[in-house]
Parts: sequence; C-alpha cells; structure tokens
Amino acid sequence: MAIFTVHVIIENKPGISDPEGDTILNDLVLKGTHKTVSNIKTAKMLKFTIKEKDKKTAKSKVQEICDELRIYNPMVSKVTIDIFDS
Repeated sequence: MAIFTVHVIIENKPGISDPEGDTILNDLVLKGTHKTVSNIKTAKMLKFTIKEKDKKTAKSKVQEICDELRIYNPMVSKVTIDIFDS
C-alpha cells in the first residue's frame, strides 16, 4: 500500500454565478488597483492523505467519499481530484 496526497477542488460549473469571486473583483476595481485582472473565480480545496494500492484506486475511493458525503452539489459544482505521490 502506498500513501498518496490528495487535492479535491470544488468550483462552480461554467455559467453558475460566483458572488464571492465577484466581490473580490469589485473590491479590486473600486480600489483602482490591479486593472489587468478581469475575472476571479473562487473554489474550495480539500487536502488529505489516503493509503491505497495505486493512484487509480485512490482516485476512485476519493470520488466515492465525495459522493457519499455530498461535499459538493453536482448540479452546480464540478470536482477535480488530483492524486500525488507522498
């Protein structure tokens, strides 16, 4: 069994509003700084470790955990799972 580092990124699907990202962008515009920034999207990231026989099994297990615990709403969110060797 190997130990893997996992990053689960949860973000809104394209076309779904992101009020938090909009607020951050509006603050930059109001301050008049960083005028080259035109779009900000926020996301949530979970980081943890998992012990599994290989990366494929680890990714499958993490997806199962995410679905079982309903840590995201599949109607409005997309999930990206990255598995790294520890």
